[in-house]
Amino acid sequence: MTIKRDIQKEIEEHLKYPEITLILGPRQAGKTYIMRQVEDKLKKAGKKTLFLNLDTETDKKYFDSQLSLISKIKTELGEMGTVFLDEIQRKENAGVFLKGIYDQNLPYKFIVSGSGSLELKENIIESLMGRKRVFSVLPLSFKEFINYKTDYKFAGRLENYFQTDQEKSLELFKEYLTFGGYPRVVLANIVGEKIREMDEIYQSIIDRDIRGLLDISKSEAVNNLLKALAAQIGGTVNYTELSSITGIAHQTVLKYLYYLEKIFVLKKISPYFGNVRKEFSRQPKYYFYDLGLRNNILKLMSDTVIDVSGGQIFENFVAGELQSNINYNPVDLHYWRTHEGAEVDFLLEKGLELIPYEAKFIKMQKPEITKSFASFIDKYHPKIGYFIHTGEQMEKLFGKTKVVFLPYWSNL
Repeated sequence: MTIKRDIQKEIEEHLKYPEITLILGPRQAGKTYIMRQVEDKLKKAGKKTLFLNLDTETDKKYFDSQLSLISKIKTELGEMGTVFLDEIQRKENAGVFLKGIYDQNLPYKFIVSGSGSLELKENIIESLMGRKRVFSVLPLSFKEFINYKTDYKFAGRLENYFQTDQEKSLELFKEYLTFGGYPRVVLANIVGEKIREMDEIYQSIIDRDIRGLLDISKSEAVNNLLKALAAQIGGTVNYTELSSITGIAHQTVLKYLYYLEKIFVLKKISPYFGNVRKEFSRQPKYYFYDLGLRNNILKLMSDTVIDVSGGQIFENFVAGELQSNINYNPVDLHYWRTHEGAEVDFLLEKGLELIPYEAKFIKMQKPEITKSFASFIDKYHPKIGYFIHTGEQMEKLFGKTKVVFLPYWSNL
């Protein structure tokens, strides 16, 4: 059975628009697979398509110039069709190259993909301003993972599954927390295969993204940096301390972290400052886009990882769910901490509205909040707040704030 990706429908809906459909994401997240699925649908509908991959030598020659690519397209498609360009980051000055083609108003729809390399994200996005829409293809969300694992029997009504088969669904949840959502890892049937697949994915990131972007011959420094961050999920990052722990110069640490964000390995969350004098420093937190990758870095891809760092992993999971739900929306994700030690894991800032979230990897029996959460409520008086846990949905008023206790599988 194939894995169905939610974003494929959004990409298909964008086919009717003239802008370039630009698909970004980490390696092995399924960009090429989705493009092939879209191409197959177009072919079955009798539409003409052309698929070119810059990782293939026979295709790469058509990118020597705009003229040679346009000539190839016209030869294959005639006066109309859809052009798929995969791994576009391999083309030097790809943004300017595509801009020049798009501005000729050719009768073709372009669907372009590439990994999240610095050149792709900076040059292409800037060069194609007003000429493209970006779609991010990341490792499988928990919803996509569960739908695949249950053979899509509960698609559109997953709540029924979680409520009727709590034991099995919690088992699958722990599998997701341990091995993550990279398609190749999800498709592997046994633990050894999953570990081997994750090893290859990580090595590909190191060899083809990190070494190329950072222009380094040895990757030990980046490995050490990622290990340090993987071990302290949910903790604030002091760059000076991180430099001391890893033996990497302070400015180099900043450079590496910037690049690791660009290639979809790490996600930075900054603190919220309502009162700069009373609230915490500017130290950010870092979370991993994929938990399987995080666990692989620490060599903890087994059931024991939940026992060792279940709380940290669950917090990373909630961070990912929140981030995926606010993509393309005018919402900022922060955390909140004061000098006195009060802390709230996540804070959604929607204009003037603040919505606090707390992640608790426990089955809460009754609706109780922490002192830190109460401190935030007393200070900011939000209309609503959330606790994400492994138990049932509950809610209770604390002052004028409604606090909802949501099960981990809810749409956050």
